[in-house]
Amino acid sequence: MTVTDTRAEPGEKSRAGGPIVQVRGAYRDYPMGQETVHALRGVSIEIARGDYVAIVGPSGCGKSTLLNLLGVVDRPTRGQVLIEGRDTAAMRDREATEFRLRNIGFVFQRFYLMAMLTARENVELPMAEAGVGTAERVARARELLEYVGLKARERHRPGELSGGEQQRVAIARALANRPGLLLADEPTGELDVRTGAEIIDLFRRLNRDGTTVVVVTHDLELAAAARRTIQMRDGQIVAQLGDGRIVAQSAL
Repeated sequence: MTVTDTRAEPGEKSRAGGPIVQVRGAYRDYPMGQETVHALRGVSIEIARGDYVAIVGPSGCGKSTLLNLLGVVDRPTRGQVLIEGRDTAAMRDREATEFRLRNIGFVFQRFYLMAMLTARENVELPMAEAGVGTAERVARARELLEYVGLKARERHRPGELSGGEQQRVAIARALANRPGLLLADEPTGELDVRTGAEIIDLFRRLNRDGTTVVVVTHDLELAAAARRTIQMRDGQIVAQLGDGRIVAQSAL
């Protein structure tokens, strides 16, 4: 296994190319006083295993809401969201927490590292929560830090690292439990252009090595690195572009 391999059993028929995400007519409504905000309005998408998808659109269009549904942080008001074939609406809270821990990696605009822990200890955290033994945690964390180019910085705390280095630690942490799906919300938003370009290159490498990646971004360079782009407006998908061409479009 490489650092980015998921937990497919040896000899299991490959599911590469099959859907890891299926969203079917998903709505998400939020009551706001006397009114209701319709954050998502009938969204339907499929994301194949091994794909690299960027979700783009203006602020307030529903991008982050959709990402929260894909991450099982939230559930649809109506419709279905299936991740790894599991209907997220049917999960109880504890089951959803366990599912997220083992199947989904998260990368955020702000790195959310524990300031008192070293880089290696931050990467170990999700494994500790999953009950992985100490020796295995340490070996895996070191392997991941080497993968993201921070082998020599494993004993440094976040305050001793640059913004780009902190984001690399956060990416390594997101990969700790070998998730099938990596979700990133504006992962270059806090970084300068040069450092952002390095993170974009890392996401490309992750995807080439087999990780399914979904990013929400305003960064045109990051979006351009994806294999497919989903454009959103007013809680709906208005276009999907793949390989530089529009492959599907709904009425604006």
